[in-house]
Amino acid sequence: MSTFKSPFFSYRLQGPTTLEGQVSLSGSANAGLAAMCAALLTDQTVVLKNMPDVLDVKTLSELLSHFGAVVTKLEKNTLSICCNKITKTSAPAHLMSANRASFQVTGPLLARYQTVSTPPPGGDPIGGRPVDVHINSFAKLGAQIDQAGDVYTASASAGLQGTRIFMDYPSVSGTQNVLMAATLAKGDTTIVNAATEPEVIFLGNLLTQMGAVISGTGTQVIKIHGVEKLNGCEISLPSDRIEAGTFAIAAALTAGNVTIKNAPVEHLDSLFSKLIECGANLKINEKEITVSRDKALLPVNFQSLPYPGMPTDLQAPMATLLTQASGVSIVQERVFENRMLYVNELRKMGADIVIAGTSAIISGPVTLSGAKVTALDVRAGAAVLLAALSATGTSVITEIQHLDRKYDSLQSKFETLGAKMERS
Repeated sequence: MSTFKSPFFSYRLQGPTTLEGQVSLSGSANAGLAAMCAALLTDQTVVLKNMPDVLDVKTLSELLSHFGAVVTKLEKNTLSICCNKITKTSAPAHLMSANRASFQVTGPLLARYQTVSTPPPGGDPIGGRPVDVHINSFAKLGAQIDQAGDVYTASASAGLQGTRIFMDYPSVSGTQNVLMAATLAKGDTTIVNAATEPEVIFLGNLLTQMGAVISGTGTQVIKIHGVEKLNGCEISLPSDRIEAGTFAIAAALTAGNVTIKNAPVEHLDSLFSKLIECGANLKINEKEITVSRDKALLPVNFQSLPYPGMPTDLQAPMATLLTQASGVSIVQERVFENRMLYVNELRKMGADIVIAGTSAIISGPVTLSGAKVTALDVRAGAAVLLAALSATGTSVITEIQHLDRKYDSLQSKFETLGAKMERS
């Protein structure tokens, strides 16, 4: 079993709280996980700086170690990965089930070693998130795909062959996986309907530093010219845009005044637009944003979409904010079908939310009251945590290991802003 299993701790929060002060962001968890998988493409050392100290990084480190990688923590936020002695290309279920990013080892292993065997990944129960887009793309690159039970085996004894690939859906992890595999394929690969998220751009920059030949990251058409070998490199992760959004929403929700340092402001237009529409005040500089509010919140409608639309990872925290808006808001989820798991937890605190298909109809404002609730997944956990900050009385949030997966130093950051919370 994994040695990195998180104990099932809880948070106890006393509200309501007005958040004030400054907070510095950690590195992007999602960007860092893909970068860790990319290290499998070379026998040289890859050094990743500004890595967040989160549970998903630890569990993925264990999976890489299982394959034979040497993963070394040089300091708190710097990770060194050397994959010059990979001895296995088959992943056990208990390691793959730890997080969704684990499936992104398949592209690099298939490209470099011509074979990989793995069950589907784990992660949050927020929807089917099929791996078809990954598997079908590997097949188009020339891999033989076999399935026995829930275990996929892909092999390409003659190596992968560059081709033109149309993705049925602009999956971020699918785009990243195919992008990594194509760097070592023979000839040219074109990915059409690729994801345009900032994390894909970062991965493209990392692979380019490693010697890959790539153009078009950040657009819906990415072109890759395969090379024979990649080298190591050293790179620093960008700030976490979802963490930035979480703190921005929390500031608006609590009528606080929070300055978010080293913020990726160029990647948060959709959120900023809706916060301003809600009545929040935003002061945006090149790498810093201050969020405050001095008037009542207004209702807004939005739908979560692939980038540059509203991130699905911020849909749940935004729903918490809208429980305090004066009127009816409609939130539509268009990325993951089970992203509304948090609604029943917010209802326990007094939220007035009705589910209609993939939409949430939110009426407000309501007085939220402290209650015992559960962090059912990472972003649902953020939603109930924000609700607890604005609720009257004591709230207990269980299963906060989900929050540990993506948020670095969450408690200390919120306490710095004035939150009253304990971990037990």
